[in-house]
Order: sequence, then structure tokens, then C-alpha cells
Amino acid sequence: YYSEADASHCISQILESVNHIHQHDIVHRDLKPENLLLASKMKGAAVKLADFGLAIEVQGDQQAWFGFAGTPGYLSPEVLRKDPYGKPVDIWACGVILYILLVGYPPFWDEDQHKLYQQIKAGAYDFPSPEWDTVTPEAKNLINQMLTINPAKRITAEQALKHPWVCHRSTVASMMHRQETVECLRKFNARRKLKGAILTTMLVSRNFSVGRRRANSAAAASSTASLAQEACKSLLNKKSDSAKPSTNNSKNSIVSAINALKDTNMATNAQMV
Repeated sequence: YYSEADASHCISQILESVNHIHQHDIVHRDLKPENLLLASKMKGAAVKLADFGLAIEVQGDQQAWFGFAGTPGYLSPEVLRKDPYGKPVDIWACGVILYILLVGYPPFWDEDQHKLYQQIKAGAYDFPSPEWDTVTPEAKNLINQMLTINPAKRITAEQALKHPWVCHRSTVASMMHRQETVECLRKFNARRKLKGAILTTMLVSRNFSVGRRRANSAAAASSTASLAQEACKSLLNKKSDSAKPSTNNSKNSIVSAINALKDTNMATNAQMV
């Protein structure tokens, strides 16, 4: 059973994690299904952010050019335009993820990367029939606010957590089973060869692809083993022209990120027992 309410719960967990790192002035820059893990196989398990290899530290709402980084289908318009950017890039990626969670395919797609980037920069996505006909207007509204081209007008993680579709899911989000979405998610997983990703775990927890459960868990454990080291190196080895001077606050935010990664690793190891 998979409904819009399940997608709401999932994106809520992701937004909680994103809001946490944003409060500590860390921008992930590479949010995608492959970098999201569940703490356990239980329904409603906490989502953990993984792979902080491209993460950067910023000063509050600082916008600057920190270099081209991310995964093509999840890049924001400002990154593609090589404009100054900051925390809003993570929200754009969350919008792409939410779109996928609801229908099983991404809002922007083209075999030609140049055409893909043109779509993203233009914000050229829609809600085609028939799959979107059964999605509530509130869900579409949240996606629209996340996929707003102007980063200054894009919803923040904190604001998104207060959106009716997220905080009042029991009365706003549809409980109708989305069988077509489940089938599309399975195809999406196979196409992207996701291992240990949140979408795969969600399907496994509903008795899909049971035979691959241990393989996915093993891949997740392997991929997260060195995350703390990568995050530490990435956040500490910043050049002086692209990162703020080290302060007690910045050190604390680095520690928070590493502790979160340790929690991810421990949770993943627990899955293997």
C-alpha cells in the first residue's frame, strides 16, 4: 500500500533533515534518492541524508558562486546559470524528489543533457494526465513552491514543513493507493540502479523486490562507511576564497554533520544484523 500520505510523510522526513543542516549553515548540494537512506525497514522510519562529499558551509543566507556541483536532473536553475546560490538549491532538489515520490518519474528529463538543462532553467515541467489527475491540489502547490525558478521566492525547508500538505497530511493528503506510482517507482529504481536508496527501501518494506533486500542493505552499508571522513575533508579543506573563517559555530556545524552521518552509518549497520 502506497499513498499520497506516504509521500507526504517521506518528504516531511527529508525536509526535517534539510532544515537541520540549513540551520547549521550547511548546504548539501547533491540531494537525490540515491543519497537518502531509511534508518530501518519499518514503515515511518526516519530518513537520513547521506554523502556529504559535495556539501559546503555558508554564512546564513549567503549567496555566492561555489562552483558547479550536483547531479544533472536535480540541479537548480541558478546553478546551471552559474549565478550565486545557497540553501535554496537543496529545496529545488527536494521538489524534484517529491515529484518522483508522487508519480514515479522526474519532472525534467531528456537524453540530451543540453535540452535537459534548458528545461530546468525554464522551469518547464507540468502535471500531465492521467497520473496527476488523482494528486491533490495541495501537493501540486508544494511542488510549485519548491520548483520556483527565482531562489529568493522559493519556499524554505522551515516554511515547507508548515505547508498544509505536510503538517496536516491526515486530512489533506489523499489516502488512495497509488498502484501506478508503485510500478513507475520500480521502473525508476531499475533504470537508475538505486542501491540502498530510500525508494528501494520503501518498496522492499511493502514486499516488493524481497529477494534483493540483503543486497540493497549491503550496498548501503558499503556506501556509507566512509561518509564521515568525506564530510570532514569536504568541510574542513575549503579554500579561503570560498569559505568563511573557522569559528566555534562553524566547528559545531561540522561536528553536527559528522554526528548525523555516524547515526546514518549505525542505522545502516543495524539493518544488516
